[in-house]
Amino acid sequence: MKLPIAFEIKMKNLLKEEYEDYLKSYQLPKYQGLRVNTLKLSLDEWEQITPFKHVKEVPWCTEGFYYDAIEKPTKHPYYYAGLYYVQEPSAMAPGNYIPIEKGDKVLDLCAAPGGKSTQVAAHLAQTGLLVSNDISPSRTRALLKNIENFGARNVIITSETPARLAAKCEAYFDKILIDAPCSGEGMFRKSDEAIKNWETYDTKTCCNLQREILDAAAHMLKPSGMLLYSTCTFAPEENEGMISEFLTNHSDFRVVPLMPIGGIQKAHPEWIDPESMHPERTDANKQIIGALRLWPHHLEGEGHFVCLLQKEGVKDETSYQSGSDKKCLRDYEEAAAFIERYTYISLDEVVQEINGKLYLITPDAPDLSGLRIVRSGMLLGELKNKRFEPSHALVLGYPREMFKRVICFASSDENVMRYLKGETLLYEADKGYHVICVDGYPLGFVKAQNGSLKNQYPPNWRMMG
Repeated sequence: MKLPIAFEIKMKNLLKEEYEDYLKSYQLPKYQGLRVNTLKLSLDEWEQITPFKHVKEVPWCTEGFYYDAIEKPTKHPYYYAGLYYVQEPSAMAPGNYIPIEKGDKVLDLCAAPGGKSTQVAAHLAQTGLLVSNDISPSRTRALLKNIENFGARNVIITSETPARLAAKCEAYFDKILIDAPCSGEGMFRKSDEAIKNWETYDTKTCCNLQREILDAAAHMLKPSGMLLYSTCTFAPEENEGMISEFLTNHSDFRVVPLMPIGGIQKAHPEWIDPESMHPERTDANKQIIGALRLWPHHLEGEGHFVCLLQKEGVKDETSYQSGSDKKCLRDYEEAAAFIERYTYISLDEVVQEINGKLYLITPDAPDLSGLRIVRSGMLLGELKNKRFEPSHALVLGYPREMFKRVICFASSDENVMRYLKGETLLYEADKGYHVICVDGYPLGFVKAQNGSLKNQYPPNWRMMG
């Protein structure tokens, strides 16, 4: 791999005697990982059913596992059941280091394609609220699919600027995750495209974006709330330097020291540009030793920077009320009839109807009216001509025990692959909707009629080949 000369010079100056070891890391394999979805099964259950034999644990993520190149996890039916998320191992670190508690209201500000959002959702365990935002409407399509496949019900997906979100969500969130847009130097080993992007977008442009994002996040965080800032670059200006500047401009924040795990290294306050320092930054710069760096020559993964910040003040326990009218499932006759006939879901669940689509929502969610909302909650289905059509998200959002009509196939059964490819299955079942499961985990709906199961698997989700 040919590295840009300017990058090589910079890294030599930063790493000094470590530089040769860093260069050798480009000859090592590109590590692949998957993260088990604890919304759907425990790690003990995963250990009993995992089809992958060449795996080992990721040290900094309890649910993370390296898999061998011979394994193909995206081709297995368990992937389509949302039992795991395929993710580069180092990218699991930010979601692990932010201390999510059940009931938290969390914002993932730069969320697409959804790796860190799904990790946060698993830690929330269907409690609280997660707002997953990405400024790019096209990237939110992948984010939506990954959130739905993961089965997270308590998620709002938006596509907005941080500033417009901040205007609606002052001091609302307990935790905020920022995987900031950056120069991507930590991904050079993984992607030639990252090198091309580095040569196109300079560090100054990235710093301007990071500065705006951090300022907006500070406005949205509750007193005593925590903000996790991460990048996938080595550039000190975007890491230690950016945190130093943020602490200087936000005296109500401090760095929460993080514990290095499995080859992760401490950050380098000494790399902050002396010319950018001011006398009042002295204490702030000392705190930065509590941030972390992931280096490809120290661990099995790519490059990352992770820093946890906490806002001073006393946590406000007041319940937030959005003020908008709320209705229950039972208020929609056709939907209620379907839910009662085929599921054990409570008709008292709070829902919102938007253009005929019915969403399961969090009652004390913020009022985001006027913003670009991709999903206001979990899509239950659509009201059409006095009937209700269930969504695919409905199947993936609940365990098999929540459905009254279930047809289970083993993962080795050819019917599973036929179903995932969108084919009709020959099978005798009572007329109406049924949930297809693989080894007990829901995959999607079918409609039974005349000895066959009409496939309801979404066309754009189907397995190819």
